[in-house]
Amino acid sequence: MIYLLKNLINNSGYVILIAFLISKIKSFKKIIQKDEFQLRDLIILSLIFGVFGILGTYIGTDVRGAIANTRIIGIMAGGILCGPLVGILSGIIAGFHRYLIDIGGITSIPCFVSTVIGGYISGIIYEKAPKKNKWIYGMIGGILVESLSMLLILILSKPFEDAFLIVKEIYVPMTLVNGIGIGIVILIIENIFEEKEEIAGRQAKLALEIANKTLPYFRNINNDSLKKVCKVIKDSVGVDAVAITDKKYILAHVGLGEDHHVEGEKVLTESTEKVINTGDILILKSQKEINCPNPNCPLKSAIIVPLKDRDEIVGVLKIYYGKEDSITFRDETLAIGLSHIISTQLEIGKLERIREMANKAEIKALQAQINPHFLFNALNTIVSFVRINPNKARELIINLSTYLRHNLESGEDFIDINKEINQVKAYVEIEKARFGDKLNVIYDIQEDVNVKIPNLIIQPLVENSIKHGILEGEGKGTVKIKVEKIKNNKVKISIEDDGIGISEDIIRDIYKGSISENKIGLFNIHSRLKLIYGKGVNIERLEKGTKISFIVS
Repeated sequence: MIYLLKNLINNSGYVILIAFLISKIKSFKKIIQKDEFQLRDLIILSLIFGVFGILGTYIGTDVRGAIANTRIIGIMAGGILCGPLVGILSGIIAGFHRYLIDIGGITSIPCFVSTVIGGYISGIIYEKAPKKNKWIYGMIGGILVESLSMLLILILSKPFEDAFLIVKEIYVPMTLVNGIGIGIVILIIENIFEEKEEIAGRQAKLALEIANKTLPYFRNINNDSLKKVCKVIKDSVGVDAVAITDKKYILAHVGLGEDHHVEGEKVLTESTEKVINTGDILILKSQKEINCPNPNCPLKSAIIVPLKDRDEIVGVLKIYYGKEDSITFRDETLAIGLSHIISTQLEIGKLERIREMANKAEIKALQAQINPHFLFNALNTIVSFVRINPNKARELIINLSTYLRHNLESGEDFIDINKEINQVKAYVEIEKARFGDKLNVIYDIQEDVNVKIPNLIIQPLVENSIKHGILEGEGKGTVKIKVEKIKNNKVKISIEDDGIGISEDIIRDIYKGSISENKIGLFNIHSRLKLIYGKGVNIERLEKGTKISFIVS
């Protein structure tokens, strides 16, 4: 027994040494360090650990026609570290090999069965055991599987007397050596996972350093500032090129390929479009996968990650390399971190611009301003009703107080849409009292809409429709206010009138940002919505009148 124990210790040393050497191979690390294994990865890992099992059989020691071996070390370590599929497949590979090299042997069938069961049990340990101290569960599992193997030999092998002598001689050495061997191999390969966490920590630190360097450039976002962001990333990470795009156009590109990846050009590759459409990270390992339409493109591999504004994808960050298959777990981790940080900084940049607007009193004026002419006319209207219709006068006073309170109180930046609609109705009732049958307002409000919207968005648009649409036209007409749910939990709001209609020049000026004094309110609303949601108002000239709509979420 002592001789056999020495042989098994020596044989397990070979397995452990090979496991150590394989753990240092870059391609093996790349697979093991993935957050989620693909089917191809699982098959490769199954083959690797299956070969470990085969090696354990080949270097085994003959004992009365049986083979005292270390086969189970690779099988169980693979299943415990990489999951049930790897455990079972590698078990089948190594077990079937054991059966084929000794068909009809005294222990060939029980060894085949126990090897496959070992793979299955390792998968259970993978799913049930805590991440810490898996090596302990591996040792216990190894002892259990070897004990089961001995039991199967006693049950299935004939004659029983020979089977008993085999078990008596190999049970203790194999159980002891294989249990310890499984624990050691698990500890060796677990170092790769620990290394993965260390890499993630270092890359997170680097991403934060890059964030500090790039933050000033997000305060005023334009093509020039984004180009500086790309340069900071390129220099800090040591890659060959960095690009940022929106959904359609290249916003900035620094490094290799600048001659044809030009700012303002449409997105060149299908890969970029795929990331924008799916929101998934894409790793391109070769020039063929990048599929740039320029045949002389020097970019050979790339990571493409989505940039988000809230939950919406607004563009991508692309990190390029001049060599094929150059992307490591370290690169992938950093790219993901940078995408999160840049997305956050885009949000910060928008908030900064909103704050600047507030400091210039553009939003503050819109929220707090009360047109003195409107107030004077409203009071005159109320006075006229005091004598002829006191009840109507009381209603108008309530409406005016609702309108004034909503305008004067500081309130929140976002309010419930129903509160905004009530303020609109208060304003409309006052105007209808002034103009009588000349003004007709239709409400088409979906009942179950429940969303918060920016304060004072709808009322100024309704006022604009009445003041500049209907009163400047024929002096009478209809305003339709519609609120409806659309797909993806978004809400569409539209204000339509049959008045004089807005001119194409004003629409163009609002979209360009060069607006005249009398349309500053409409422009402010367009700017606020664009900063908050990424898209402002949609202005349509109708056959008669104007329709203004926008989407909130």
